[in-house]
Amino acid sequence: MGSFKENVQETFLGLSESAQERWRDFTQFLQETWPVLLLLLVILMAFWWYADPPPPRHVSLGIGSPGSSSELLGKRYAEYFAKKGITVELVTTKGAQENIDRLADRNDSLQAAFVQAGVVHTSGISGIQSLGAIDYDPVWFFYRGPELKEKDFQSADAKYKYFSSKKISIGVQGSGSYAQATKIFKLSGNEAGPGFLNLQEDQAVKAILKGEIDGIFIVDSINSPNVQALLNDPNLFIVTWARADAYVKLIPYLRLLDVPQGSFNLKRDFPSSDMKILATTTNLLIDERVHPAMQYLFLEAAREINGKASFFSARGEFPSFKNTMLPESPVALHYEKNSYPFLVAYLPFWLAELVNRLIFILLPFLIISYPLLQALPGYRTRRMQNKINRLYSDLKSFEQDLLTNFDLSQRDEYLKKLNLLEYQALNIKVSRRLTGEYYALRTSIDYVRNCLNRSTQPYQFEEAPTDY
Repeated sequence: MGSFKENVQETFLGLSESAQERWRDFTQFLQETWPVLLLLLVILMAFWWYADPPPPRHVSLGIGSPGSSSELLGKRYAEYFAKKGITVELVTTKGAQENIDRLADRNDSLQAAFVQAGVVHTSGISGIQSLGAIDYDPVWFFYRGPELKEKDFQSADAKYKYFSSKKISIGVQGSGSYAQATKIFKLSGNEAGPGFLNLQEDQAVKAILKGEIDGIFIVDSINSPNVQALLNDPNLFIVTWARADAYVKLIPYLRLLDVPQGSFNLKRDFPSSDMKILATTTNLLIDERVHPAMQYLFLEAAREINGKASFFSARGEFPSFKNTMLPESPVALHYEKNSYPFLVAYLPFWLAELVNRLIFILLPFLIISYPLLQALPGYRTRRMQNKINRLYSDLKSFEQDLLTNFDLSQRDEYLKKLNLLEYQALNIKVSRRLTGEYYALRTSIDYVRNCLNRSTQPYQFEEAPTDY
């Protein structure tokens, strides 16, 4: 019995030899079957390319009206995509309703858009999917001073009655501001009065800053240039929502955002007390036909751009997949659980996407094709056996020719033919199962050679003389 060291060495030697044998079998398999594998791969790649073409280098994004936060956000998305080699075309629209209509139109080229939650009724809409909510859009109601206090209004609807006689812009029809304003006013029992104007947001902001109108109802991010211009005007104040909790209960997509005293402007002490602001969310909607790779890139852009901490949101809060306007894209569901493919962190987008696609094609192909071809009944054995049989057939034909046309002077040529047959036999790579037949073939070739080298030729028959 050997020592422990010898046993270990023998074990590793056995494993090494087994691994080498497996590798030889695999390389031999590739050498023998590469035409079949190549044909299968070409068919698979053609089907894959047709069924799932590579991602485009251009995408169109609806950003709403000029001066809105969506326009600024769209530019940041375009910069992010540009770093990945993708061009984003920013498409100015009249608002959420137009974005929804164009995304649902199968003949429209718009592929993605920023749309506020609750702007349109989503029942019956098809062909559009959600990549989640990406930001808060507070519901701002700015008015020109003096600042109004809650004690100035005795009844619950006194505030609305006060503003019903004022010139208030609630946005153009189809815009997010118009949709949210009419919904809130209607819920409060106050329909839009004759003093309510339908101005574009940028026009309304200019009008209230000049004192041409008394108030503006605008739904937009705090980072919007329009909102910032309103917050920085000391003559403008914000209507507080005394029954904000009730609105959130009655309008499920609304959220409550806390604004501490003085947080907009400490020097001005604006707001002069803690307040709550109603807010909806901006959702990233897409045409369901958008390439999955583009959807992943949109989600990664949302994480990079909107996932940072801001005035109202915590770090990592967006993109959010809670209470989305429309059914989530399958890509968004996958992203929510698995995040983005790690290759993008190390490779350019187009290369990472190509490698990722090839991995999901080649690996299953190799995993399936290798055991499949190996498992074909006698596939490899039959191929090797056919090679041996062909040489046996050549050898038999050669002997038959010697029997009928033997010429002693051509013996050297006969030997050359046998040497060629033996060379062909030497180049056959066979499995262990056919080793016996392989050496039997070589023995047969050698037997014929020995026959040719005899002093008495078995292939030459001389008739004995007949005595009469």
